[in-house]
Amino acid sequence: MEGSLALLIPILALSIPLMAIWSKHQQRLAEMKLQNTATDTAERAAQYASKVAALEERVRVLERIVTDGGYNVAAQIEALRDTRHVEDDNGVPLGLNNTKSGERV
Repeated sequence: MEGSLALLIPILALSIPLMAIWSKHQQRLAEMKLQNTATDTAERAAQYASKVAALEERVRVLERIVTDGGYNVAAQIEALRDTRHVEDDNGVPLGLNNTKSGERV
C-alpha cells in the first residue's frame, strides 16, 4: 500500500501543473474564437449598413418619381388597360359541338 501511495504523490504533483497549462491554453483558444467572431460580426454589420443605405437611396428615388407632379401612375395603368384589346374570334372555344352528329367533342 505504501508503494502505491508513493507512486500517486509524484503523479498528482505532475498532473496539477499540466491541468493548469491545459486550462490556460483552452482559455486562450476561447478568447481567440471570441475575437474572430466579433471581427466577423463587425464586418457583416458594415456590409448590412452599406446595403441598407443603398436601399434607402433607391426608395428615395422611387418616392421622388411617384410624387412628381407630372407623373400619374394610376392614369398610366388605365391607359395601358385601354390599349389592350381581346379579340373574340381568336382562341379555342371550350364547348365544341359536333355539327354532324350533335354530340359534344
